[in-house]
Amino acid sequence: MKSIKHYINAVQNRTMSYVNNRRGWKTDRKIVVIESDDWGSIRMPSREIYEKSLRAGYRVDLNMFEKYDSLESEDDLIFLFDTLSKFKDNNGKHPQITANSLVANPDFDKIKESGNTEYFFETVDKTFSSYPKHKRSMDLWYEGEEKGVFCLQYHGREHFNQFLFMKALKDKKEEALWALENKMGGSIAKKGDNKNKYVAASAFKTINELEVGVRNIHEGIKLFKSIHNKESKSYIGTNYTWPVEFERILKDEGVKYLQGTFAQRLPIYKNSVKYKYHYTGEVNTHNQIYLVRNCLFEPSTNSKKDWVAACQREIDKAFKNNKPAIISSHRVNFIGSIFPENRDKNLKLLEDLLKKVIKKWPEVEFMTSDQLGLFIE
Repeated sequence: MKSIKHYINAVQNRTMSYVNNRRGWKTDRKIVVIESDDWGSIRMPSREIYEKSLRAGYRVDLNMFEKYDSLESEDDLIFLFDTLSKFKDNNGKHPQITANSLVANPDFDKIKESGNTEYFFETVDKTFSSYPKHKRSMDLWYEGEEKGVFCLQYHGREHFNQFLFMKALKDKKEEALWALENKMGGSIAKKGDNKNKYVAASAFKTINELEVGVRNIHEGIKLFKSIHNKESKSYIGTNYTWPVEFERILKDEGVKYLQGTFAQRLPIYKNSVKYKYHYTGEVNTHNQIYLVRNCLFEPSTNSKKDWVAACQREIDKAFKNNKPAIISSHRVNFIGSIFPENRDKNLKLLEDLLKKVIKKWPEVEFMTSDQLGLFIE
């Protein structure tokens, strides 16, 4: 029965993707937005911990986020900004990364001090200060904003499910204890599907978890304002998962636009996944506007795929349907702390894509998510 359910879900998702790419708000203008998740969150701390995990039997080489993704270093940001700065649209604007960022990470030392019984977090500035080549990374965030190549938006308090993790520690699960000892953003199990289930922060399983999650999202958006001295006008939940209860809180704190794919995952459903489908320009009961990604540039997921050609085809399809091209491209594609070749190769692909987009559509306009949302308004 599970395989039949998966088949039905796959068919339904493809159908809804097709429908939602053709309904809703339309424009004749050639608008390109690059939305990128996970900035500021920890994942694999270092090449040393990566190799150590492999030796211990954790197949971190089989999951792109465990293999490549890590807190962005100064070099990662400098090289990304240099690439984006090479290009301008017809209005003189650079392509700009909408950097959906976290404001906190687990404080593993304090969790250990509590005897693994209580959860603690640290703010992202403290996380950066504890990594060897990251002391100026937050300053570079703001320099990127000033240059018009980087735009910080809110992705959540942390990219980490404290409920699953603390329960796993209580149950003495091997992968959770390994993650705690090595200060990893969760870990995959030695046996299983190579997924890190501890990173979906809002995958709540009980009403009590939802209530705590509501407090966390409220605290997180306030931290975003205090750390960055600005409001986030848009939001996207970690792993495309958030409950509708978040949306009113976010609205009250100034969030007007909700990023995502056409399918929003809803938590607190036993033994099944529930979706809420969206399209660009859709308005919810709080007058927030949904922005739906319709293009992919995720070269770290598959090195054999021609990502430049595939993304260009999706951009072309979006424009033919009078839609903005909203590109999904996670942080992992631009990280080189563990494997420098991952960043270097993908930045060349990004450069190639931008060259071809500007050549084919010289009237292209680069926007951030909040700029697109304001334009739709």
